[in-house]
Parts: sequence; C-alpha cells; structure tokens
Amino acid sequence: MALIIRIDVDRPYGKRPILRHLLSRLSSDFYFPKIEILGYLKELRIILQMLNERKARAYLFFRRCTLPSEAVLKLITQGNHKIGLHLENSRSFNSFVIEKKMLERHTGKSILAVSKHGSGGAKYGLYHYAPYEPDKYMEWARQSRMKLFLGNLEDPSIKSSVDEAGFHVFPSAFWLEPAWRDTKKFTVDWLLAEAKSSDIVLLIHPENVLADPTLIEKFKRLLLSLETRTLE
Repeated sequence: MALIIRIDVDRPYGKRPILRHLLSRLSSDFYFPKIEILGYLKELRIILQMLNERKARAYLFFRRCTLPSEAVLKLITQGNHKIGLHLENSRSFNSFVIEKKMLERHTGKSILAVSKHGSGGAKYGLYHYAPYEPDKYMEWARQSRMKLFLGNLEDPSIKSSVDEAGFHVFPSAFWLEPAWRDTKKFTVDWLLAEAKSSDIVLLIHPENVLADPTLIEKFKRLLLSLETRTLE
C-alpha cells in the first residue's frame, strides 16, 4: 500500500514574519492581490519542488484565498498532483457548490476531492464556518459526483472505506505536526510500518513543516521510504 499525502493550503502568505501573517489575514477576510514577490504560496512552492524531485504525488487542498498561482499550477502539472477543495464556508450545500465551482473555474479542472478547513471550535476567517460536520460534506460530495473525502480526525489507525460507487472516505490522518497527534503512540516509525499494508493519509501544512527542521527531516524520510499515490 502507500502514503497518501494531503497538503492543506491554509495561508496565502504564511505566518512569519508578522507582515506576511497580516497579509494572510487580509487576503482571507477581505482582499489582497496574489503577489509572489511578497511570498504568495512560497512554502507550498518549496514543498512541491521537494515532492517533484522525489517523484512523490500529493493532494493539494485550496481555500478561496489560496487559489493556486501560475507557478504553483505548473509545479502541480509537472508532478501529476491532484487539486482538492479545502471547504471553508460549509453552512449549506449551496455554499459548498459555490466554493467548488470557484476552484474549478480558476484551475480549469474538475474537482473530485474535498477536505474541511478547521476541525470545529475555532473560527478561521470571515467566510469560515467553524462546525465540523463530516457526514454533510460526504453527502454533498456524493451529490456532486466527487470521489474522495479526507477527514480531520487524529487517529490514523481508523480504517478507510469505499462505497459501491467508488467514493473513498479516509476519516482520519497522520498529522505530521505534533500539536495534532499522539506522538508517543503514532510515531514516524509507526507510520513507516503501517503504510506497508494500508493506505495512510499524511497531513501537512507547508508553513508549519518548513518552520521546523525536525519536521522537514521527518518529511524527507517519509518521502524516501514510502511509495505515494493518489486514488483518482
């Protein structure tokens, strides 16, 4: 089996230094142009270059404020990666469809995978609807003929499922960042062993991984040790 890499593209300008953090908030809640010289999706471009060098494939989930630039789209094409919707306004099926169509118009691609921005509780931006209601997203995705839902639970031992129509559900993920993982139970060695017999989702946020040399090394080790794949 293999590693399924999930990249949540949460921040258009990252979070460090403070100016880029402010630009991320401004872009999320109101509007700010997508200017690469100011660092738009800088960390994502670095991660994509790492993946492409190692011929590793990934799913990239974009918010309405992190739509991929031309440079990012080029890297995605080069690596044969898949684009997914990182659902932000999950208040209704209509708001889901609006975000899906926005991403499809921008990329020129059919969007077949969805994840949710936030796991409930905290509100991340003006358009963000905080509650985490995975049953709704799965039903909306099926209605829209999508093929994959990647959930936000933090126990990567939870098994995936696929229905008769070929709709895949991975309720949980191995969060590389330790704040969302039981680091004693779910170690990198655990992941290396489990991915030999099961598909395991590895979830990363580019700006967090690149800010921590330890996480960079763990990420590189996983890329060198495990096969990666996408499901559609």
